Amino acid sequence: MKSVDLSKIVKFACDFLESDSYSDFEGARNGLQFANSGRVHKIAASVDAGLFEMSEAAKRGADLLLVHHGMFWDSPKPFVGPNYLKVKTLLENDIALLSMHLPLDGNRELGNNAVMAKKLGMKISGYCLPCGGKDIGVLADIPKGGRPELERRLKKLFPDTFKAIPFGSASPACAVLCSGSCGDAVELLPSLGVDTLVCGELRQHHYVAARDLKLNLYPCGHYATETFGVCALAEKISGKFKLEWEFIETQNPL
Repeated sequence: MKSVDLSKIVKFACDFLESDSYSDFEGARNGLQFANSGRVHKIAASVDAGLFEMSEAAKRGADLLLVHHGMFWDSPKPFVGPNYLKVKTLLENDIALLSMHLPLDGNRELGNNAVMAKKLGMKISGYCLPCGGKDIGVLADIPKGGRPELERRLKKLFPDTFKAIPFGSASPACAVLCSGSCGDAVELLPSLGVDTLVCGELRQHHYVAARDLKLNLYPCGHYATETFGVCALAEKISGKFKLEWEFIETQNPL
């Protein structure tokens, strides 16, 4: 079975995504978060670094798990309960864990937002929403047919998580696409000259903001909008190093 040095994969991913150029959230820790014995035969990709995802990676024979949300989001926690089981699962199955957060939102080829625009058949016309030192959102042209056509495509891509809050124009020229949690973007839309946002998750008060500011808001699920980047990264690494990869789906509705 073909194997590749783990350090080569880590360097390729970090260089391609320019991870060092992002000032990410303190707990994100982009890059290799957990090492294995040094070789990779098969890759698994998932949005989150949960015990379920790690166990599935082990069942599928993967020895590298690529994730968007890593292991270290808040203050250090004792290695007991699920935290202990995570470490135990990774160690016993010789699985390394590589995490990429903002670099996997903002990358212009593999990023969640760039890939989402491609899957929606929308042409990217610009970049916006600086976060961590770089623009992570994309500006994308609305397809012919206006808002109804955009909603049709969104429903097809996100059948279980699509929601519509349509208070803006019925024929907008362009939309901002921003995966994950991006409620801060809502009130920035007028300054961008845009009234339409496709995003991951919003909060209750954003409905009022949409109504007052006359915006079209389309929250399609934090998880659902962040499946694209890890799959694109896994496919890129697979093509570069000729390794098999699989996506671990969790059906997270949020």
